[in-house]
Amino acid sequence: MEDQTPGFSDRLARGPITGYVGFDPTATSLQIGNLIPVMLLAHLQRAGGKPLVVLGGGTGLIGDPSGKRAERPLLDEGIVAENTERQRQQFARFLDFDDGAGQAEIIDNAEWLTSLNFVEFLRTVGKHFTLSYMLQKESVKSRLEEGISYTEFSYMLLQAYDFLELYRTRGCELQLGGSDQWGNITAGRELVRRVEGAEVLGLCAPLLTTASGGKFGKTEEGTLWLDPDQTSPYRFYQFWVNVDDRDVRKHLGAFTFLSQEDIADLMARHDASPGTRIPHRALAADIATRVHGDEATERVIQASQILFGELDPRAASGETWRMLGRELPSASIDLSTPKPAVELATVAGLCKSKGEARRLLTQRGIYLNGEPLAEDATIGTEDLLDGGFLWLRRGKKTDALLLTAFP
Repeated sequence: MEDQTPGFSDRLARGPITGYVGFDPTATSLQIGNLIPVMLLAHLQRAGGKPLVVLGGGTGLIGDPSGKRAERPLLDEGIVAENTERQRQQFARFLDFDDGAGQAEIIDNAEWLTSLNFVEFLRTVGKHFTLSYMLQKESVKSRLEEGISYTEFSYMLLQAYDFLELYRTRGCELQLGGSDQWGNITAGRELVRRVEGAEVLGLCAPLLTTASGGKFGKTEEGTLWLDPDQTSPYRFYQFWVNVDDRDVRKHLGAFTFLSQEDIADLMARHDASPGTRIPHRALAADIATRVHGDEATERVIQASQILFGELDPRAASGETWRMLGRELPSASIDLSTPKPAVELATVAGLCKSKGEARRLLTQRGIYLNGEPLAEDATIGTEDLLDGGFLWLRRGKKTDALLLTAFP
């Protein structure tokens, strides 16, 4: 992260500052790509500043062209309002909204944008921007060949007006965001300077990419959301545990509040024992706890320890097994009478036929609750784990759960 605005360090040296980040509610949930600007606000608050979360109930009706190759579909007002309300609840995991000088505040820019008079807007805002100035912005320039509507072309002016409104009403002097927002941020600085004669500041964080050159947060399964109904806490945790070794130090610095000394210690432990993924687990636990809370994260860690053979499965709670039941292939079974091992293996879907099941059982290739399952074994209710589950595994990685009743 670089000091991209002249006078930035001098202003910070004079004392606390109010800063904001805008989030357009184009989805019902924030996703992990939003975590960098959220963490910028969190660090601002920890340093004594006042963070403002500006939800784009107004700008979300228009659509930001930044980083997009094609025109966004216009969202219905009701959908934008619903998305705005659902996103509000996610910021409390990162920011302190309690009373105090630096308390965070959530604002919806629909308050001022939806009541704007178009002619007045052109006279008070549009007059200060030349066409050549706007065409130089990367968010516009990159779209000229594909085409950009006047609606999205005007987006930067609306975001600039946000900065002016926040400066006037809340003394906000700083806008933060990802580097793809630099054009919009500088437009806001220009508008405040021209209208109010004041110098305000902008700070951007580089957009994260993976060590392999991929886009951060994109997986084979798609986007990772902060909403547990859209991305389960288990899958969320596993994403961070499995980040590339080359990325983990960078992610610890970007997404946690750990000191550089603590991060260096974690990386030293990793160098001594790479297979244990110590810094990866610290990263995953830190972020998952903030996003999903202590209880969900404890269950996720417990589930992960079971699957990696680090925890006796009988020590896990029924809640943990219910969570795994939503992640692993599962089937139901009636254990009112004991069932032979061959039947368990086939009902669980680990084998396509009883012949295949017998062969694997003979080779001790199927496990029940972490122990090799014998071909002549019979399984009854005394084998059930907490919550009425049986955990079966074929080989080292193919898992399934049998349930005496669906959770």
